[in-house]
Amino acid sequence: MNIIRNIAKGFDIAYPSDAFTGDDSTVNIRGAAPTDADIKAWSTPKHPSKPDVKLLDSYPVLPDLDALPTNGYYMVTKFVNNPFGVSDQYDQRLDTAIFRPIDDPQTQSDYQRKLAEWDADSSKPQPLLEFDYDFYVPTETAAVRGIKRKFDVNDPDNEDPELYTDDVNEGTRGFKYERVRTYETYNQHGNPSNYYNDSVALALHDPESDVGVVPGAAKRLGKAAYYYPIIQRTALRPKRKIGRGAASQVDEERIDELNLTIGEFAEDDRARVLERRGDLDPSFKADAAPAVEAAAG
Repeated sequence: MNIIRNIAKGFDIAYPSDAFTGDDSTVNIRGAAPTDADIKAWSTPKHPSKPDVKLLDSYPVLPDLDALPTNGYYMVTKFVNNPFGVSDQYDQRLDTAIFRPIDDPQTQSDYQRKLAEWDADSSKPQPLLEFDYDFYVPTETAAVRGIKRKFDVNDPDNEDPELYTDDVNEGTRGFKYERVRTYETYNQHGNPSNYYNDSVALALHDPESDVGVVPGAAKRLGKAAYYYPIIQRTALRPKRKIGRGAASQVDEERIDELNLTIGEFAEDDRARVLERRGDLDPSFKADAAPAVEAAAG
């Protein structure tokens, strides 16, 4: 209880208007009373081991729940080697690459076996699906900027069809992607039932100092260090050779080119996003429940 009170004290010092001053309950714990030294340390912070270092700026740490994908979390993917071979230059196509999970009955069978062997009462996290992935990148590096602008909700011109680079169907514009190769999962960590127990991504954002933004762009977020849940870290390597019969089947079902168009979430996808947001923000869950039900219905 003393540890909890002192943790709460840190938040109370940072945001005194939000400090809980009522009686302790199972929902709210009153923070320990801050000392003058605590308040001074907050207003004039010092580096713990480098007294000559001066604080230049600070950011509140906040969630960015409007940026959740449909599965509610993010993944970190690491290649065992450069997918484009040895090079001394970064290939910008990696920023907009696509991993397409391969629907393999053996993958599902292995996952179900591991899930059946898993003890929910143990300290081990629930098993994760270990997919093989087909890896795709834009056919042309010049398409990268257009793809990023299409995904940028702050860009006032993100619906401009001229951002697309290719005619992908009759009367339809889009981006062409080419398949690089198939990758297999060889190492994976994470916990699908705990959004913040493994890793988080942290992005420093200051709309007044950001460079490279499109003129006239809206400001969706205020100044803060925004964090994003990562429940899975996956290491990939090129898929190893397999038997002739299986290889023939894979080749027949392989998709060598993707045509990408970008639009709003479908209603069922939007409903899933709202559900995941409710899992992370209980205060949002009650307000969003009717919207989720309406979207899902």
